[in-house]
Amino acid sequence: MTLSFPKIRLTASTRTFILITAFLNLAGIGIINPVYPFIVQKYVAPPDQATVIAMLFSSYAFFQFFFVPLLGALSDRFGRRPVLLISLVGSAFGYFIFGIGGSLAILFLGRIIDGITGGNLAAIYAFAADITEPKDRTRFFGVIGAVSGLGFVVGPALGGLLYSITGIYESPVYFAAIVTLLNTVWGVSVMPESLPQSKRQKVEARRLNPFTQLFSALTLPQTRLLLTAVFIWAVAFALLQANLGQMLKDVFRWDVSQTSVIFFIVGVMGIITQGVLIRRLLPRFGEGRLAIAGLVIQAGGFALTSFTILLRVEFLVYFCPIFVAVGNGLIIPAITGLMSSAVSAQEQGKVQGGNQSVQALGRVVGPIAVPSSYAVSPAGPYMLGTVGLLVAALFAAASLPVLTAYKKKHPPAS
Repeated sequence: MTLSFPKIRLTASTRTFILITAFLNLAGIGIINPVYPFIVQKYVAPPDQATVIAMLFSSYAFFQFFFVPLLGALSDRFGRRPVLLISLVGSAFGYFIFGIGGSLAILFLGRIIDGITGGNLAAIYAFAADITEPKDRTRFFGVIGAVSGLGFVVGPALGGLLYSITGIYESPVYFAAIVTLLNTVWGVSVMPESLPQSKRQKVEARRLNPFTQLFSALTLPQTRLLLTAVFIWAVAFALLQANLGQMLKDVFRWDVSQTSVIFFIVGVMGIITQGVLIRRLLPRFGEGRLAIAGLVIQAGGFALTSFTILLRVEFLVYFCPIFVAVGNGLIIPAITGLMSSAVSAQEQGKVQGGNQSVQALGRVVGPIAVPSSYAVSPAGPYMLGTVGLLVAALFAAASLPVLTAYKKKHPPAS
């Protein structure tokens, strides 16, 4: 007897739960940024603080990158629901450990645990693929990617705001833990299991290689150049995220309240760009031009930051994040749209998973470059980022003719 499993209806609650989970995944990377230097200073002397913060940032991304395929494979074996819910509990636990602290080793343990459970991105996309029809999959994947990117921008602003309200360095970490636990409790009631027993697979060793999904996406010639641009952009932006708070503390002697203003500006401008400007600009200029413009604008923000640091022009600090945030607000939805339109519905999981893997790898590599470049000059990471973003813009521009040729050869099904 053959059992049939009707496709689960995508309710508003289920959709919201998935989007919040994706948002928290990347918001968790940045929500600690405004308070990183002030938590780390309890355990490390000033000369080494920039290095330790960069390594904490990189450790999260490193373990996330390596555990994405494992959690994806486990979700194929045991179902999406248990993997997503258990990973959320793990993330909350990692936040609590980091907040409690007590030693540098405990701080690293907290970020590593959160990085491991942050590998649930694969399960998120797999669940989305299970519950959507092929004709709706591209759009929903695009929404997940955009919401994840928004979390990347909003996280630091939210962390700064929480400190401003409470005056407690650890408050953003505890807030993230509580919200994650509440989301888990809600998920228990609104998230159905989308993978029937008949479709579950054994965990194969070859699928546990984190580079498999990455190389799989890179085998698609129409996305290769674009993924290269994404990687360089992720490296450059990670340079800023892993260092900005420490730089403001070292160079301008700012405290958390002052630093929070910068992250708040980044968050607000990012929301305005992605929520308002992108809708008006996209129909007029298209995703390709906006992606290139975003990279160039962000490069301008990095260059202005370098100039501000070298000349110690403090008031310019407030203008630098505007360029960075607007650039990011254009880059994230434009890149997500380009990726979605570059492949068929059957390959959305591959290309979106590859996109996330590339970004995660960039967040591993970027912070590693912080200590050496920062030792040369506090402006070093931003000079390096300026060059990287301009190179990324060149790769993005080179990818457009390839994407156009592919779309002409493979028009979307009507």
